[in-house]
Amino acid sequence: MVGETIRTLLEQTFPDASVDVVDRTGGGDHFHVTVESAAFEGLSLVEQHRLVNRALAAPLGDGSIHELRITTKGHHHDDTA
Repeated sequence: MVGETIRTLLEQTFPDASVDVVDRTGGGDHFHVTVESAAFEGLSLVEQHRLVNRALAAPLGDGSIHELRITTKGHHHDDTA
């Protein structure tokens, strides 16, 4: 499943991340990914999305992903959570 591939690639690229992958149409090629990672701290939205696109270069390149919507969030590690 492409969704599982997406999740695996994102978790490998952003080991600390909270990853959510939604198949928006049920057809297995339109996805909305949400990635919350400390790797995004201090980066612009464009830079954050570039990192996600780079992580998913293979399925994007071979056409597995027809449409990709990306939501990114930075987060801080702290001891109060």
